[in-house]
Amino acid sequence: MNEFEFNVLLYSDGSHQAFSAAVYTATLLKNMPNMHLTVVQVQERDEGSEGTEYNWIDTWPVSPTSEWIKRVTDESDLTTKNHYHEILTKTNEIFQERGTDVSHHVIYSNPSITDTVDALLDYATKRSFRLIIMGTRGLTTLKGLVFGCLAHNVLNRSPIPVLLVKKLPQEFIDSYCS
Repeated sequence: MNEFEFNVLLYSDGSHQAFSAAVYTATLLKNMPNMHLTVVQVQERDEGSEGTEYNWIDTWPVSPTSEWIKRVTDESDLTTKNHYHEILTKTNEIFQERGTDVSHHVIYSNPSITDTVDALLDYATKRSFRLIIMGTRGLTTLKGLVFGCLAHNVLNRSPIPVLLVKKLPQEFIDSYCS
């Protein structure tokens, strides 16, 4: 690894929180010429599966359906859909502009949080990532406090710095789209 390369892992599960993390990561990618990004998904283990490449578009389509937007934004008004589509388009443009610096990988794990955290951290440490970025809702319920969530487990166990991104403020989104 070149000492000037800044290798970043973005965890993606297709959720609204992961999308906020992707948008924030796109701004970092745009402003850091030495950044190399790997977008990682974790899927349930199949026998004999080691890990595969996948495409960002598979997670967040270039032209999302209204059903998908509604699921992600939890709102159905046209203004929200159009605004979301604008953000998605901008993020895809940034990732495609830096195409040689962006890769995608699926790692496989048992579905438990502990196994998923282990698989993610094992992948990140073996490949010398310098930062892990994840979206998070935050621990807002008793269940969350008792059982924890994936992002907070990664944060607490990772030897690599972890950046947790909550819902992005409107000012950030406005400047991002301009």
